Amino acid sequence: MRSKFIIYLVEGLSRLPLIAVQRLGALLGWFFYRIPNREKAVARININLCFPELNTPQRERLLRQCLIENAKTLLEMPRIWRGDATGMVEQMQLGDGADLPQLALKQNRGVIIAAPHLGAWEVGVHYLARLAPATILYRPPREAVMEKTILEGRSSGGARMVPTTAAGVKALYEALHRKELVAILPDQQPRHVGKSAGVFAPFFKVPALTMVLVSRLAKRTGAVVLYTYVERLPGARGYRMHFLPAPDRVNDPDPVIAAGALNQGVEACVRRCPQQYQWSYRRFSVRPHGARSPYKG
Repeated sequence: MRSKFIIYLVEGLSRLPLIAVQRLGALLGWFFYRIPNREKAVARININLCFPELNTPQRERLLRQCLIENAKTLLEMPRIWRGDATGMVEQMQLGDGADLPQLALKQNRGVIIAAPHLGAWEVGVHYLARLAPATILYRPPREAVMEKTILEGRSSGGARMVPTTAAGVKALYEALHRKELVAILPDQQPRHVGKSAGVFAPFFKVPALTMVLVSRLAKRTGAVVLYTYVERLPGARGYRMHFLPAPDRVNDPDPVIAAGALNQGVEACVRRCPQQYQWSYRRFSVRPHGARSPYKG
């Protein structure tokens, strides 16, 4: 019953116009802001940790905006997976650094796209597949019934989806050796601590367990690292996709230095559009030296 409900919900949302989906998202986000819930609690903790310079009203305003924008992101996904993703990409505006991916590819080098959980990142998958053969790393969803829908939706524009397994990582190396494009969500917390998986590095000056995969890929293949995010424009006017160069030391031999540079790049993206970042993600749940998680009461 639960699986059928999810499928019907996805199908229904995919048929709505963008303005209707975003209005529903705004309503859902406002509702989540008004009641106690896990997403709100986690987002408040993260915002308090990352923006100590803001006063209480400013943090509360960012929290409210974040929950509204995150709800829009959630409700837009079915429309991107099952709706007219091609039309959405064609209407998408290109912002800062739009020429960076092509400039890198013209150097006969592979390109690693680091795409944080910021804005409408799902739309970006379809645009990247238009630039070059694209291999996208993904973590299988908790709801197994959704995996087929997500994979079909993300790959409909031509991208190749590979899971976060040894085989998936191998596929990334192979794509970069062919001088193609790969994309990774750089702000996902690794499952393990260690130089082969993740190390602690500052993120908004807070120690965060950070993946080493991006730096290893760049170091071993000579690939160019770029960041991207898809900004949601107000009034259902679509999206604007931006590209930023990576910090210089993102492929440093020292994994801690490289991870710090990776986080600096994510932070640079987030500071441009903080209300559209997924602050409800438990980014700091694993602490150095076994310290207590800030999300535990």
